[in-house]
Amino acid sequence: MTEPISDDGRTFRREAEWVVNEIAQGLRTLDSGVSWFSGLPPARRQMVLQEVAGYVMQAHITAADGRAGVALSGVKPTANPSVMICMDPPRYGFAGLPSAEHVEAFRVLVSVFAVADTRRRERYCKGACGHAWHNLPVATEQP
Repeated sequence: MTEPISDDGRTFRREAEWVVNEIAQGLRTLDSGVSWFSGLPPARRQMVLQEVAGYVMQAHITAADGRAGVALSGVKPTANPSVMICMDPPRYGFAGLPSAEHVEAFRVLVSVFAVADTRRRERYCKGACGHAWHNLPVATEQP
């Protein structure tokens, strides 16, 4: 995968980007990503939530992406992160949620990102994509 977590925030953000994109592309399971996320200290979890919320914004999610992602996430549609992402416009203050809701927020954000990014890869990047994060190598996940 990438370098291990260090005090270097850039290296950590790169690792988070890798994990999230592997999940979005089906190279890593959501549950494996949740295990990785759950093992992080609270401050790092907040950083990841901010990063993934940024990815979701950049993917220009639609209301349909939000609903489909929530359905894939395994999180109840009435949970705070689910409601936030399905609002019009979506609310992105996931890192500000209580720490007890961070795992649900991660599940929702990554799932919504997976839906939106898949749509964009198929529609806009098919065959001519230069985005490094759309061209990941074959799965590296350990069983």
